[in-house]
Amino acid sequence: MTGETVSRASKKLSQLGLRGRDGRDPVISGISVDSRTVKPGHLFAALPGSTVHGGEFIPYALRMEAGAVLTDRAGARMAAEAFADWDGAVIVAEDPRAALAGAAALWFEAQPEHVVAVTGTSGKTSVATFTRQIWQALGHQAISLGTMGVEGDYHAKLAHTTPEPVTLHRVLSEAAQAGVTHAAMEASSHGLDQRRLDGVRVEAGAFTNFSQDHLDYHADFDEYFAAKALLFNHILEDGESAVINIDSEHGRRMADIARDQGLALTTIGTGDDAMLRILGQRYDATGQDLRFSVMGQAHMVRLPLIGGFQAENVLAAMGLALASGDAAEGILAALPELQTVRGRMQLAAQRDNGAAVFVDYAHKPGALIAALQSLRPHVMGRIIVVFGAGGDRDRGKRKLMGEAARQYADVAIVTDDNPRSEDPASIRAAIMEGAGPEATEVGDRAEAILRGVDALQPGDALLIAGKGHETGQIVGQDVYPFDDAEQASVAVAALDGRI
Repeated sequence: MTGETVSRASKKLSQLGLRGRDGRDPVISGISVDSRTVKPGHLFAALPGSTVHGGEFIPYALRMEAGAVLTDRAGARMAAEAFADWDGAVIVAEDPRAALAGAAALWFEAQPEHVVAVTGTSGKTSVATFTRQIWQALGHQAISLGTMGVEGDYHAKLAHTTPEPVTLHRVLSEAAQAGVTHAAMEASSHGLDQRRLDGVRVEAGAFTNFSQDHLDYHADFDEYFAAKALLFNHILEDGESAVINIDSEHGRRMADIARDQGLALTTIGTGDDAMLRILGQRYDATGQDLRFSVMGQAHMVRLPLIGGFQAENVLAAMGLALASGDAAEGILAALPELQTVRGRMQLAAQRDNGAAVFVDYAHKPGALIAALQSLRPHVMGRIIVVFGAGGDRDRGKRKLMGEAARQYADVAIVTDDNPRSEDPASIRAAIMEGAGPEATEVGDRAEAILRGVDALQPGDALLIAGKGHETGQIVGQDVYPFDDAEQASVAVAALDGRI
């Protein structure tokens, strides 16, 4: 089992909201979800996993002198023999993940005063980041947590979009102790389903959109939606706030769930019934002008953001900031300063002739299509795309990536992404099948970027897709330093005579 170990001031098991068999209530010295890091007196959480049940590691945790074990009935049966001669506390919970989340919350106690969460198939990272930026512009000490780790006025790395409970509550506690008062976090369907947010005091939640994804984890579309809905019918309490995009059927369903739970609802969208309503958008090479209304009052704002969908993300962030107690006029003043998430339609450089270079994380066919489509309204000339596909991953998507570039870009340059253990040439060949004979194959990614930048004419745009915020390229077992945005900047500077 992998996970987090925590050691702080000791507490009795009952102080963590847990009760051992036979009324045992030992003093707990820490919490572990990784048997290899159990220390004497720790509470070890043996949780069911997708491939291995943590109950298999209970005997090892006991040898490491764990003081208590939290598990489910299956885990208790697996460790029955080991428990027979052990005098520690056994806690058998119907939902051990929820029990662990509650225990972690009680162990750490502190969290920022204002915590909001955002769920949806896409847009979570942008909404959380924009919310954090708005708060910072208003003078709050703020962080965002998710795919990019913990960013803002406190920094930390995260292994998952929504970390497991011990990590999550530790980060929130440490951020609060560092003076952070506002936190915006991504709530993934995995995290919600696995009860990772249980115990976090969330005052507002946002729902962005919904489309097919993660069906390798969820049994079907309905189960996936139900996991998202947990933010509104399980995490948020009566009277808290929900900010929901109602432009889709799923959004309207989620709004109904929020109302049924007694949440204070703020709707966003393009229809007459949206409280934060998009009235119009005008695009140019480096951003867009957005006309929108707030409770019926019209406003105009310049956003340095690429993609029409970003308007919805900005309004979701505004809704969360309003729900956390900030005034509309201050929030409105902060919007023109919003910056895109690093590696997500990021303006990396601009040539002297006005042509722009963008870096995006799109590494699946659908994501590449969405990126190219969102870029098109901003571009008067051609769209040039530099892209590849990762090795040791879904081979079926490679031809589809090529087809996406052929259909939605004007010029395609196929290059290496993270080949890993595969032959890079074979990956490129599979992509070229879909990209067609008009595409250019350039194995070296730095050279491919240079060629893409060199091809830019006035009114054109270059999209470098696939790696986004990553700062390394994986070849074999090695990771070599490589940053798409940095390479783009160097190429532009060299070709325009700045260096």
